[in-house]
Amino acid sequence: MKKLQVVGLGGSLSEQSTSLAALSIALEGAAEAGADVTLFDVKVLDLPMYVPGSTAADAPAAARRLADAVGDADGLLWSSPMYHGTLSGAFKNALDWLQLLSDREPAYLTDKVIGLISTAGGTQGLQAVNTMEYVVRALRGWAVPLVVPVAQSWQTFGEDGRVLDSKAEAQLRALGREVVRAARQFAPNPPTTPDAQRAEEAIAGYPA
Repeated sequence: MKKLQVVGLGGSLSEQSTSLAALSIALEGAAEAGADVTLFDVKVLDLPMYVPGSTAADAPAAARRLADAVGDADGLLWSSPMYHGTLSGAFKNALDWLQLLSDREPAYLTDKVIGLISTAGGTQGLQAVNTMEYVVRALRGWAVPLVVPVAQSWQTFGEDGRVLDSKAEAQLRALGREVVRAARQFAPNPPTTPDAQRAEEAIAGYPA
């Protein structure tokens, strides 16, 4: 059986990123479930702002590496901090660079399963997850039902990134395992039919 590939994208420009710490734990769960995992940290990627119309030929090497890894992945894990009720700018910009997958067959994230994580300093964290789910649908992917919004993340992770809350750790590992489980189910029988794909392309067939 082919080993599944799970790619994690997340982190922030902060020196101590709780969203990156959360993503690392979820990827450990995916690895425990038998997947090969790769982590992309938005701070290390250091991507310039996406410019509409950018192609692989003029995209930075980091954007091409990200797009190629995501395009080849069976499952994804996304983790963003919540800033002002939504995603961080750096994380959203990394997602915008996935436009490089528009000319793939199938395009974008068609039939890939995605696990969603957010970390927040306050008591609310679900808004960032909700925003990521909009992006998943727009890129033709499938979000797994289990999501992990981590509120008051400064209490959940230490300054060294170590998790301090065993319940949060269990949830994050479970999310990683769930992405692998769902990806295994999708692999032999992708749910998107040719008719559905053509309808999606007709709806989205306008210049951005």
